[in-house]
Amino acid sequence: MAASNSTSSIFFLVLLFVTALSRTTPDASRTTFLNVPSSIQKTLNPFSVDSSQAVKSLKQDENVISTSSSSSLSLQLHSRVSVRGTSHRDYNSLTLARLERDSARVKSLQTRVDLVVQRITKSDLKPVEVEFQAEELEGPIISGTSQGSGEYFSRIGIGHPQSQVYMVLDTGSDVNWIQCAPCADCYQQADPIFEPASSSTFSPLTCETQQCKSLDVSECRNDTCLYEVSYGDGSYTVGDFVTERVTFGGSASVENVAIGCGHNNEGLFVGAAGLLGLGGGALSFPSQINASSFSYCLVDRDSDSTSTLEFGGVISPDAITAPLIRNSKLDTFYYLDLTGLSVAGNLLSVPPSAFKVSNNGDGGVIIDSGTAVTRLQTDVYNTLRDEFVKGTRHLPSTNGVALFDTCYDLKSMKSVEVPTVSFHFSNGKELPLPAKNYLIPVDSSGTFCFAFAPTSSSLSIIGNVQQQGTRVSFDLKNSLIGFSSNKC
Repeated sequence: MAASNSTSSIFFLVLLFVTALSRTTPDASRTTFLNVPSSIQKTLNPFSVDSSQAVKSLKQDENVISTSSSSSLSLQLHSRVSVRGTSHRDYNSLTLARLERDSARVKSLQTRVDLVVQRITKSDLKPVEVEFQAEELEGPIISGTSQGSGEYFSRIGIGHPQSQVYMVLDTGSDVNWIQCAPCADCYQQADPIFEPASSSTFSPLTCETQQCKSLDVSECRNDTCLYEVSYGDGSYTVGDFVTERVTFGGSASVENVAIGCGHNNEGLFVGAAGLLGLGGGALSFPSQINASSFSYCLVDRDSDSTSTLEFGGVISPDAITAPLIRNSKLDTFYYLDLTGLSVAGNLLSVPPSAFKVSNNGDGGVIIDSGTAVTRLQTDVYNTLRDEFVKGTRHLPSTNGVALFDTCYDLKSMKSVEVPTVSFHFSNGKELPLPAKNYLIPVDSSGTFCFAFAPTSSSLSIIGNVQQQGTRVSFDLKNSLIGFSSNKC
């Protein structure tokens, strides 16, 4: 009898231990923890940056470059906030500005797809009539949060002798460009405007070159190729299409890169000198250097830590991979073969057609470095949000903020357990997201919002908030995209 009681007591103790353990160590496929104080603390980072020290540190980084192999080039990446600080008075106003910019970004991508679907041709788009002249490219990367935008930036050298400038890193664009003197209309940037006359490697392209013919919108003037790129949100750049030397890390150079030298530029490119196109089209930087792969890791948007942009190399063996598919009507974007979403391990009831590219080039799911918040078709978003809300009934809700309709007041909490949100791909792989990549602070007072948003467009976009802290690898040769957690 005593032995029986002893056995029962041991069993009861084990049961209590297992129960307690299950409460503190969640099944990662079902729930995950958010460290609330840590997330709130990060919202204070943009307001404590010593800009002079940050710029000095970055200039030192310009002379640092590494090669992990003969075919892999690694560049230092930086959070924009660690370089520029911010002019916003608080984190809430900074967030609202970033979301406003993000909405403009999404509109530009949707417009690009709409043009394809509606079969609008080059002749239907009339170039802006302004005076021109040439140049641009890219280097180290940086979060654009402090400038009110969701992009990341890199620092590179243009021309010879090289001029170091900040460039927007953009997987949703192909044409590389930089603001050039003389400027008919240039927005404010952090570095001096590029002077083509000072570069010995500057060379205008003629109208008969393949690079000129590959432009969506071009014009010929005195046998010189002129370009125009419009982004659908009212932003545009117009100028000479040229070739230039691009230098990374102060030493490794690529010759004869086709770039736009913009003399008339307008839009929301605040701080950066131009844009480095990492898209899939013929004029993108990866295409021009015949890169078989590239990867980046986007550090936290409010972080002062560094990461890398790498050309070459292979996907990490422990990466979660997804099939990379291409749109035959639009080669710029990188489409993921997404088949479903799950919350707390439960696959959502969503029709597969919601994620597919149609025969006319419409729809599909792209992964984009320039969009901050992931956009899903409205019905898909509503299903995802409703399932997430079911799993967070224990959290105090609060009013929505801007495009976020699901927010929580977590100021009195420390560690919050929330349902895991996962992406599912056609190869059977699942990518679970950490809580900090979809429940984000929008102020410094403890307000957190579910960082997904609906779109009336058929195009879905996986944004950079969901990519942060993960090395995203584009294996162009084998049509795969890899996600490697904590490989920054």
